[in-house]
Amino acid sequence: MSEPVSRRSAMRMLGAAGAVLGVAGCAGAAPTGAAPRTTAPSPAAGKTVGAAGIDALLAALTLDEKTALLHGAPDPAPLGQAGYLPGVPRLGIPALRLADGPAGIRVARPATALPAPVLLACAFDPELAREYGRVIGREGRALGQDVLLSPMANLIRTPYAGRNFETFAEDPRLTADLVAAVVRGIQDEGLIATVKHFALNNQEQGRETVDAIAGEQTMHETELRGFEAAVAAGAGAVMGAYNKVNGVHACESKALLDELLRGRWGFDGWVMSDWDATHNAVASLTAGLDMEMPGGTHFGPPLREAVRAGAVPRSAVDLAVRRVLTTMDRFGLLSPHPPARPARDPFAGARTARKVAAAGAVLLRNEHDTLPLAGASARSLAVIGPTGRVPFVGGGGSAHVLPERAPSPLTAITRRAGNGAAVRYALGEDLYGRALPPTLLTPPADLDDRGVDAGRAWSHEGEFTLDADDEWTLLVHYTGKRPSVRLDGRELFPVRQGVAEYFAGGLLAAAPDGLTVRRHTLPLKAGPHRLAVTAEGGERGQRFRLRHTTRASRAADVAEAVKPAKEAAAVVLFAYEDATEGSDRRSLALPGGQEALIEAVTAVNPRTTVVLNTSSGTTMPWLARTGAVLQMFYPGQEGAAATADVLFGDVDPGGRLTQTFPADERATPVGGDPLRYPGVGGRQEYSEGVHVGHRWYDAQRVEPLFPFGHGLSYTTWEYTKPAVRPLRGGLRVEFTVRNTGRRKGTDVAQVYVGPSGELKQDQPVRALVGYRRLALGAGEERRVTVDVDARALSSWDPERHAWVRGTGPREVYIGRSSRELPLRGKAVVASG
Repeated sequence: MSEPVSRRSAMRMLGAAGAVLGVAGCAGAAPTGAAPRTTAPSPAAGKTVGAAGIDALLAALTLDEKTALLHGAPDPAPLGQAGYLPGVPRLGIPALRLADGPAGIRVARPATALPAPVLLACAFDPELAREYGRVIGREGRALGQDVLLSPMANLIRTPYAGRNFETFAEDPRLTADLVAAVVRGIQDEGLIATVKHFALNNQEQGRETVDAIAGEQTMHETELRGFEAAVAAGAGAVMGAYNKVNGVHACESKALLDELLRGRWGFDGWVMSDWDATHNAVASLTAGLDMEMPGGTHFGPPLREAVRAGAVPRSAVDLAVRRVLTTMDRFGLLSPHPPARPARDPFAGARTARKVAAAGAVLLRNEHDTLPLAGASARSLAVIGPTGRVPFVGGGGSAHVLPERAPSPLTAITRRAGNGAAVRYALGEDLYGRALPPTLLTPPADLDDRGVDAGRAWSHEGEFTLDADDEWTLLVHYTGKRPSVRLDGRELFPVRQGVAEYFAGGLLAAAPDGLTVRRHTLPLKAGPHRLAVTAEGGERGQRFRLRHTTRASRAADVAEAVKPAKEAAAVVLFAYEDATEGSDRRSLALPGGQEALIEAVTAVNPRTTVVLNTSSGTTMPWLARTGAVLQMFYPGQEGAAATADVLFGDVDPGGRLTQTFPADERATPVGGDPLRYPGVGGRQEYSEGVHVGHRWYDAQRVEPLFPFGHGLSYTTWEYTKPAVRPLRGGLRVEFTVRNTGRRKGTDVAQVYVGPSGELKQDQPVRALVGYRRLALGAGEERRVTVDVDARALSSWDPERHAWVRGTGPREVYIGRSSRELPLRGKAVVASG
């Protein structure tokens, strides 16, 4: 082996290489109908070392240094980010810090907590998505980060999936548009975007072991569309998924990483594994995985040994390193004068957060002009629900962001209602529990706020007696090591290993004062029970409290909420569902006693608006009793202000659902078939084929609770004068939209196309092919043009391994949702 080139010689070669860089590797053509690929972000322009400079670095690097660039390591100065890649200081290769960030930068410092991507998506606005990406990109750079582990391009396939709030839509076309826009926005600011999780990572249950089986047509027409669009937008990195795809781990799939991603799509960035998703150094590297995260279990010593033994060619290591260095250089990170980090602009971030939350707000129901709040309804209000006072900012897991600020909805509503209004609040449901009376136990003990000194331990065991059967929820709030709580000999809060333990939720996992919270609900029989508590102070001391709720306390909470609801002219009731990475939802119903709370409140006041801070589709047996339902998902740090903006009519609710809400849990694209979800024996079949989301409801003629694209406005709309004609292998669709109401409003016009009778492939009954977000004044009308490209009219032919355009007569549908399509047109798509 030749001696490594000296730092001085390497720097001389770098200087001679010049400053102009064309991205290394195959550039690849943009896919039909996709935007041209972005080859370099503007912040790095003119600050690259070029291909010759990278050649010089490769010649100078030792094998140990090369492999160190292919796996994560502990950060000597951590900023609270997800990952760290050590650089090579002797050659001027900087370290990289990698942060989570679907809805903001997840580090140890405050950052702008943006609305969840699913709420952004409901705006149907790629330009707004790009602005959203720019906020994250700027903040990531300002907070010392170089790579963002976002956006998530996986489709919403099942409403049970725990991370649905982190992604965009059930529809492939809309997902592709928004993912591409967010990537461009992130990289406009010089932060490297990592599109994830490639591919078919559509659930949390069994995500590390499940084998997702999908046909070629299914994959290309559904799940892969978002990833292809991200590559076309110039994404710098791709993250491989945990799961298997058609029998092979995603991070070892040559078909995915080499043949498709790099070969067909021309991706020239690098591919990293999800955290601990690498299984074998030889299989992964030779398949096209470039980097193992977060450590070097496989790409550290085992990879070096494999190279020295000849099991892995040195050229494979060099190629992976080249991809990493080329991407770093594209963003100016190898320059002696890399782009300066900007200052944070929290005020601009807050403005965008509020704008996005209001733009994506979906008004699901509005009977008898319950909204907007006006007149008596605006002057006499009851605000009910725990998330009316404790703001629900975002979901749990890697999407959780430490917000710069987060006012409560109660504060925002009270401020907007004004000095002359009466706004009363009631809890409705206790999320954090009541103190256990000290005299409950024999011998007695105060368990509500105990401190344990460092290096000490504290324990207590006592007995209590219940006069009747009951259901309790016991909650432990704590700092440091979790206390042991044993009831009748059973440990209620065992410490489990795995991501579900680490990511426990965005709302329920912490008390308002920051203490970690765990809860356990169980039935208790009448009679004696023994309770034992042990807490250890550890190195820094310990603080904990043990609390509870009972059937009686829950009934009392509901009764207290009914009083102001009965007296107020209108009610705003906040309901929640706390989703997180690491676990799927167990039910589509609202958790806890919220359904009973809604029924009790609506029984005494039909002018009740339910505001939903939920992650995905929700069943609503209480719907008919409500006056209005406003879906706000996880609205970010400015969610309170945005919610008030919509409730009082300061802005029109401009959001439209990007996922179908089922009327019944059994009537979903994966309902009733365990092979589709969650899988059987580790195998999961995507047997719904191309009929994902709203396409399945149409194909099966199932009536949803709320269809894809649904959303009400405070004004009324009329669609007229459709015209459809062929245009450059596609179609041009024109129609007129008129605001027929008395106030300015926002609507999302949607265009769908029917199948081609000349294609043998399975096709959707209707596929979304275009849309336009419109803001029109009272009485204003606009002629809308939507061009439908050839790709949107094509199906994937697995025999030819190519897109095939669906020629012949094609029917076009135009309207306000997948089920409200008043206009139709038809045109013939010519062959050739």
